[in-house]
Amino acid sequence: MQVFRRDHIQAHFSHAAATYDEAAVLQKRLAHDIDERLSLITLQPQRVLDLGVGTGFLSHHLQARYPQAQLWGLDLSPMMLAAADQRLNQSATPRWQRRWQHWTQGKPVPKPAHLVNADAHHLPLADQSVDLVVSNLMLQWCDAPDQVFQEVRRVLRPQGLFMFSSFGPDTLKELRQAWTQVDAQEHVNTFIDMHDLGDALIRNGMGQPVMDTTDFTLTYDHPMAVLKDLKAIGATNAFANRSSGLMGKRRFQAMLKAYQSFAQDDGRVPATFEVVQGHAWAAQEVIKGPHRDKSGHIEISLEAFAKQTRTDKTTFNP
Repeated sequence: MQVFRRDHIQAHFSHAAATYDEAAVLQKRLAHDIDERLSLITLQPQRVLDLGVGTGFLSHHLQARYPQAQLWGLDLSPMMLAAADQRLNQSATPRWQRRWQHWTQGKPVPKPAHLVNADAHHLPLADQSVDLVVSNLMLQWCDAPDQVFQEVRRVLRPQGLFMFSSFGPDTLKELRQAWTQVDAQEHVNTFIDMHDLGDALIRNGMGQPVMDTTDFTLTYDHPMAVLKDLKAIGATNAFANRSSGLMGKRRFQAMLKAYQSFAQDDGRVPATFEVVQGHAWAAQEVIKGPHRDKSGHIEISLEAFAKQTRTDKTTFNP
């Protein structure tokens, strides 16, 4: 199993906080998608948790959708939290002006967001204290999804909702294949399969999981532009066993040449991102349930689970 260095992840994303918004095209799109999915849910939460709040893309939608809810944003990076605070609590529109708009135009005034520097593996929240947990492209940075899902289930109230997006194994397949032509080291993070995430949800007391995948293809002028975008959003190799030595220029140039072989007819090179999106509900009882045996193990047939999935493909330029 891959193991991530949490201090590396924190450092990478803190360093990327200043450049994140400009490069995070897909993150913005998926924040909008999650908000759209929430419009189909009748839940009216009193307390909402955004796991991996980043610079606040998704939480900004949540403030507008649930203005009277208490919003909590959690992130491993203090610099990301500072950017989120600027977007959510220190916006260009002063709070007094938003209150005036409330009185004159009927626009609700969102409550301030509570931002917490913490790890998703250890949530600093009480049991059954949250109605809705959302997470936008954070789970792929967790090498122990069972522990994260266990924590999500712990803080969710019965019948609370967990909605998320993450990256699947086909993400950055072009970059991964280019590196395999150069050496045998792991240069690209390994991402968790949709069905493995679904199994982990069920193991940890989440019911009625609905999962789907969508392939997004971003295109760039050249391979270096792909790498610059990844660095700008903090998405760099955080494996605990990664090589600490300097990479030779010859190997790096060989990788870029191998990546260029994926160029399309217009000369632009693709970067594929397989996005897993899903949601599940906190079961009334963690141990008891129609699919659990006496030991607490959940059984679900592959056929039954497959019926709840679909696959799409989308291509666009950043």
